[in-house]
Amino acid sequence: MKDVQTCLNAMTVDVEDFFHVSAFDKIIKPQDWDQYQPRVDGNTRRLLDIFSRHGVKSTFFVLGWVAERYPELIKEIHAQGHEIASHGYAHRRATEQDRQTFLADVRRSKNHLEDLLGEAVIGYRAPSFSIGYSNEWAFEVLAELGFSYSSSTYPVKHDLYGTPDWPRFAYQRAEQIMEIPIPTLKMMGRQIPIGGGGYFRLYPYALTHYLVNKYLDKEKQPYSFYFHPWEIDADQPRLNNASAKSRFRHYVNLQHTESKLDRLLQDFRWSTMKDVYGVNV
Repeated sequence: MKDVQTCLNAMTVDVEDFFHVSAFDKIIKPQDWDQYQPRVDGNTRRLLDIFSRHGVKSTFFVLGWVAERYPELIKEIHAQGHEIASHGYAHRRATEQDRQTFLADVRRSKNHLEDLLGEAVIGYRAPSFSIGYSNEWAFEVLAELGFSYSSSTYPVKHDLYGTPDWPRFAYQRAEQIMEIPIPTLKMMGRQIPIGGGGYFRLYPYALTHYLVNKYLDKEKQPYSFYFHPWEIDADQPRLNNASAKSRFRHYVNLQHTESKLDRLLQDFRWSTMKDVYGVNV
């Protein structure tokens, strides 16, 4: 099977630091974040260099907490022609918030990013893909705040997230917002997660390459990929008091991510969410 070279796919980055991730939320509380030495600025600038080397533009879903502390980083991402979108403010899963708390969190992030950039921010991604069966009202909030699209659902079964019987491809919701799910591939009666993140680090690159090609060939839909700046940082601190499962999820194959990413960027065509899916303000 040959590469499906004619399809333009969406490259995305969730801009957060290693101490923000859901895998560690049982041992690190938001009030303790300032106790850790941030690494997100340097890691994200490394990613900008990697994208520049490959001539790739990406969508950066920026955590508001990061944007407040590193405004020059966000301006530099934007200046290099990438899309800036919102990842909320405090990296709290949407399923753990009521409507008003969610509204305040997302509004704070969106307003700050728009003040920095002087233009509308039209995309949003919930931490840990945490819009689902129990909080569909979140789409109403996003539409109310002026977002044009969301990428906040993953149609798989997972202990932290998952809407396995929801649509697998980009679709317009009744709330007048486009939802762009993380991609899955149907194989042997199951929906296999192929969207990036920990699965990208876990799978050998040859398997990722095969699965992405198969998805493009079979579904005739754009593919979207996500990962985080900390995933190219093999030298980040090790949190040994986390559970074995959390440590595995977070640290597996960090040393190989950058070389795999180089190959992925070379083997397929990439652009931003708004360009790939034709989203307008």
